[in-house]
Amino acid sequence: MQSNSRRFRLLFIGAVLLCFAAVVLSLCLGSINFTPAQAVGGLLQKGEKTGINILRYARLPRTAACLASGTALSVSGAILQNVLSNKLASPGIIGVNAGAGLGVTICCALGNYYGLAVSLSAFLGSLITVTLICVFSGKTGASRTTVILCGVALNSILSAVSESVTVLNPDTAVLTAEFRVGGFSAVSTGRLLPASVLILAALLLCCTLFNELDVLTLGDESAQSVGLPAPAYRALFLVLAALLAGCAVSFAGLLGFIGLIVPHLVRKIAGNESRHLLPLCALFGAAFVTLCDLAARLVFLPYELPVGILMSVVGGPVFVWLLLRMKGGHRDA
Repeated sequence: MQSNSRRFRLLFIGAVLLCFAAVVLSLCLGSINFTPAQAVGGLLQKGEKTGINILRYARLPRTAACLASGTALSVSGAILQNVLSNKLASPGIIGVNAGAGLGVTICCALGNYYGLAVSLSAFLGSLITVTLICVFSGKTGASRTTVILCGVALNSILSAVSESVTVLNPDTAVLTAEFRVGGFSAVSTGRLLPASVLILAALLLCCTLFNELDVLTLGDESAQSVGLPAPAYRALFLVLAALLAGCAVSFAGLLGFIGLIVPHLVRKIAGNESRHLLPLCALFGAAFVTLCDLAARLVFLPYELPVGILMSVVGGPVFVWLLLRMKGGHRDA
């Protein structure tokens, strides 16, 4: 037990340092480079100089969006994997992100482009999607892999509906190609702030429910034996996962595979205990997205690649590898 706690502390410190390094690099590097001292000075100074404006109105919101979305999607993926008892589950794969994207699309088509309405629409879309997945798995008794494949099909359907709404209502110009693949170049404070408040609230609530999530992971019978109302807590965790993913999508677009890759790697190094898993997923997820966004900005200078494309290139092979390890379509998978 002491060795596990010591290992967690070391991993936690390492994750914090990695996040700090990712933030510094994200603020300092780009089409215009700054030293760390210049970046700090620019953020603290008053004035209208070009460098100050770039740091305050471009780099800082973008870095904050990377941190918030990486944290939210990674923790959401870890919760979904525990609740659904499936290591292949993630918001991007089972359609939760697509449902949130459809919610944002409809909200924008109705004329609401910023503020709390966008975040709540994304949450509602993701919640409906995760509810459909749970109803399907509960009613049919499908294998774990079948549930995932159902989610992939639902993902395609929801994405097609979103595209149809965009085609039929061209005024939703805010839904650019970058939103559909995921990216941060057009992130705005109007979308970031309300979503970040909801993400923070969901994360704080998750921090009070570590034991309940661990018990729920053992199965309904084990949960009932210790007096835990499994259906109620399962519904609560699904709502939290949907809220985290939906809010992230509302400003980051349809980023994929974060909720799959990060929890899988964290489980490998830290185990499945929720009080270790969720905080490390939050930190490593934040650093991972920030560094991927930095790479997407720098690799093709002076052009910029939407970070969602890079995520898909990395995440696609990881998903196939995990799918093969989970024995494909076998009933015991």
